[in-house]
Parts: sequence; C-alpha cells; structure tokens
Amino acid sequence: MTTETTGTTENTETTGAAPATWAGVSFDCADIAELSRFWGEALGLPVIYGSDDFVLLGNPGSPGVGCCRIDGYEPPTWPEAGRGKQAHMELGVADLDAGQARMLALGATEPSSQPSPDRWRVLLDPAGHPFCLFVQS
Repeated sequence: MTTETTGTTENTETTGAAPATWAGVSFDCADIAELSRFWGEALGLPVIYGSDDFVLLGNPGSPGVGCCRIDGYEPPTWPEAGRGKQAHMELGVADLDAGQARMLALGATEPSSQPSPDRWRVLLDPAGHPFCLFVQS
C-alpha cells in the first residue's frame, strides 16, 4: 500500500512500516576540529553536539553533517585509483567561480581532474572527501 502524507510517498507494503527519515551524513576524518570548522563555515551550520570523536553540525529538526574521528584514517584518492571517492555532497551555489573561491578560502583543495568545469566544480574538503558545486537554479 502506498500512502501520501505531508508531501512524501510512503510504501508500507514491504514491512508495514513508514520509510526512514534522512537525518544527515557523516564523514570520517583524522581531525574533527578541522573538518567540522570547514563544513560548519561552508554550510553555515552550528555545532549541535561534540565529543572527542564526533561533531554534529546542523539545526534542530533538519538534516546535519557529522565529522567522525577515525584512528588511521586514509582519505579517498579520487580521481586516482585506490580508495575512490566513496561518497560526495552536491552543493548548489549562485556562481561557480565565486563558490569555488569561497570553498578554497575555507580550506578546500582542487583535485587534478575537473570532469565538466563549465557545469560543476569538484573540490576536496580538508579530509580529502570530494564534493561538487553546481549552479542551482
């Protein structure tokens, strides 16, 4: 049975339960202070929880971004082979050049490859996770 509630479609045929709610995404890293500062400034999100091994950024009631300290963390090697990108965020900006300049000033770096720089820009956060900027209309 599929039901419509509050603008979302719920499929309860398989388990009888409503679908999960997306609460956020977490990134592994070696330095949670550096990574949480970067994502907090990049997305304008405050710290809502912090410990020695985990920081959660967000606003109550909205999905957040977590930074999880992992001993022996090894970053993705994208675009080179090895440890691929694993996952990445898509971020909408009003202007690609300005958005890229802002992220670089916050501590992002540019990878050696830009698959389609006229349509989107791929950058790496301080822990090496790729993310994309695109013009959101």
